[in-house]
Amino acid sequence: MKKVVRHCGISVCTVLLAAVSYGQSKADSGSFGIGVKGSLLGGGVEAAARVTHRTNVRAGFNMFSYSRTFNKDGVAYDGQLSFKTVEAHYDIFPFAGAFHVSPGVLIYAGTPITANASVPGNQTFSLGGTSYLSDLSVPVTGNGNIKFNQAAPMATIGWGNLVPRKSSKHFSIPVELGVAFQGSPKAALNLAGNVCNTDGTNCRTIASDSTVQANILSEQNKINNSMRFFKEYPIISVGFGYKF
Repeated sequence: MKKVVRHCGISVCTVLLAAVSYGQSKADSGSFGIGVKGSLLGGGVEAAARVTHRTNVRAGFNMFSYSRTFNKDGVAYDGQLSFKTVEAHYDIFPFAGAFHVSPGVLIYAGTPITANASVPGNQTFSLGGTSYLSDLSVPVTGNGNIKFNQAAPMATIGWGNLVPRKSSKHFSIPVELGVAFQGSPKAALNLAGNVCNTDGTNCRTIASDSTVQANILSEQNKINNSMRFFKEYPIISVGFGYKF
């Protein structure tokens, strides 16, 4: 939990910690539940506590990791998708049954998408539509990342309750559907090394050429535009819970 606190805003962390603390205080009265789940955010754990007959507070943590190598415009990328997210919800059961509506917040802990970049020496590649040759003696290398808003509002609906109201019921299978409004992705691409004209002449460092730097910014904008549909991230999860 200390690691998560270092990565999120004070106001959001206050909500999350308050939810967990409230759940711990309610455990002895049989109004506290825990669960595991799988979702588009990865595998996760969560805890919930009863507030009123028709409301709960709920908080959880998810992890998802995936690696892939790919090539774009002659640049080889070794990419890593690493979702580490914290959720906090206020569950409302309008009909006092299993159906609930849950406003909440999603927090990204760390950078979700990172990649190492490289172009072998004497190989052509392009940046912002301009072609270059990677210098054989000092080839192009670098790194990049894609970030979202660190804290994103969420809206979900679902069926199931980690804290069933029937005293005899302890197990539940929560299902949740919704969306997180995480904003437009923001790409950053950092390259170093030497580039040459495609005929091998005029080799120079990337850092010293303002035109190359401008083309790197253009490449970042292309990445941002290609990922605009990630402004809203779908939330689909199925879990298994137990009430104490």
